[in-house]
Amino acid sequence: MVVLVSPEPEGAGRLRVLDAGSSERISDHTTADLAGWIASYEAEHQPRWVFPATDELYPALLDAGVRVARCHDLTLTEGILLAHDGRHGTPRNPLAAWARLHRAPEPPDRPPPARDAQPALFETDQRLVLLDQAEEVYRDQLQRIDAIDRMRLLVAAESAGALAAAEMTYHGLPWNEEVHRALLVDMLGPKPAPGARPAKLAELADRIIAAFGGYALNPDSPPSVVRAFARQGIEIPSTRAWVLREVDHPAVEPLLEYKELARMWTAHGWTWIDSWVHGGRFRPEYVVGGVVSGRWATRGGAALQLPKALRTAVRALPGWSLVVADAAQLEPRILAALSEDRRLAEVSADIDLYASLAADSFDGDRGRAKIAMLSAMYGGTSGGAGPLLAVLRKRFPQAVGHVEQAAAAGEQGLMVRSVLGRTSPRPSERRLELMGATEESSLQKSRQASREWGRFTRNFVVQASAADWALVLLVTLRRRLAETAPKAEIVFYQHDEIMVHTPADQAETVTAELLAATEETTHLVFPGTPVKFPLDLSTVDRYSDAK
Repeated sequence: MVVLVSPEPEGAGRLRVLDAGSSERISDHTTADLAGWIASYEAEHQPRWVFPATDELYPALLDAGVRVARCHDLTLTEGILLAHDGRHGTPRNPLAAWARLHRAPEPPDRPPPARDAQPALFETDQRLVLLDQAEEVYRDQLQRIDAIDRMRLLVAAESAGALAAAEMTYHGLPWNEEVHRALLVDMLGPKPAPGARPAKLAELADRIIAAFGGYALNPDSPPSVVRAFARQGIEIPSTRAWVLREVDHPAVEPLLEYKELARMWTAHGWTWIDSWVHGGRFRPEYVVGGVVSGRWATRGGAALQLPKALRTAVRALPGWSLVVADAAQLEPRILAALSEDRRLAEVSADIDLYASLAADSFDGDRGRAKIAMLSAMYGGTSGGAGPLLAVLRKRFPQAVGHVEQAAAAGEQGLMVRSVLGRTSPRPSERRLELMGATEESSLQKSRQASREWGRFTRNFVVQASAADWALVLLVTLRRRLAETAPKAEIVFYQHDEIMVHTPADQAETVTAELLAATEETTHLVFPGTPVKFPLDLSTVDRYSDAK
């Protein structure tokens, strides 16, 4: 069964049931209790729900105690299909999709609602998409999906990812607030008064000023620091850490320490705790496909940039455990599978791919092997990378040729795609004009602009394909855990890392399901590949104790 959902204010809604095979209409329903209707129908039929926008509807269902297994997200699907056609940035909401079918004005996508906003239950941002409109958009999307190789898997994973994202926010990452506050006091001193610096930062600021001979400056202001160095006869382009480390001056050491601690204070300090940690859980808002490569982003909370120092605050509840899985050196393995380079596939058999690559091609020098591989994927040529890349090109011509072909496409302004069909954006009109310049005075800038876009597309095919694989792993694990460890909660997902909070007696089951999900995912995304995708697995009480 397929069920189209049209939410209405005050928890009401309309629904239309379609036959999954023929798509023929079976029945229409009107209800004052949409959550209750969905719960009952889910328990009996487990249909594929067609939601206008999962991130707007599903959180309210979860709050009502309703979990669904499958859905088709009209908004996310439209975004993927538009991107495939080279129309990144075109409104993707269902009413805009319907308007395009009728050559009518397209309503723009609205910004996400404020985090603390309290809209009426199920009042979506998509202006109450009617059933007839939703059905027409859904049928059109199915036709477009079926015309594109492998697109069905991508949109199914993206929609299931939206369910997982809402569930992760609902569960929250277990967070020990007392540990976090004690860590802040240890690093920064007692919580300061509003408008004041913590004691440690104030001390470092005094040391920085003293190192500049008492010259007044604001260490939080890069221009102020740059001017202070200039007064000492030292010209620096910025206050980035790697720039400062090249400078021989007594202010450098306290400046570097100040920058690190100030970042902790502003990004994850006392205000962060008050804003984001409630009831022992950190509940970030995940944005599915928030990056063009398919990687996720977050709205506030900086969940994907948690400092290592804070991992000790992520702690399982008593009687529970954290199972942490990290895909080892994912992107080089993705390149091996993408390019079907048999030699690189053999090298990837070991869990430490770089060590294996070093033994094969770089006289055992792991550092040189890593530089060579990263240069192939990211297009780097500085710092002696050129000769190392030449070795890699000779030993693994199929793999290096794959990314170089993607780079060449980008330099011509063409789009490239991931293994499942996620599509890179075209260069902006301004960049295209610069890339195509033929005047002698503009040739150097033209070549530079082309090379820069080529580096983007070179990495896109690998990074986006890695995002495809990781997303399929996440949603495959979600499905498997619902069957074998229903109390387990997926609570964190970052590029190539997944964390599950589970009753301790189910940790072995979760670990086994992670391994099985990895095998299933690899078969789905790269059928027949010999490339292995090992996981670093840890069962711990604290995130900081994971491998």
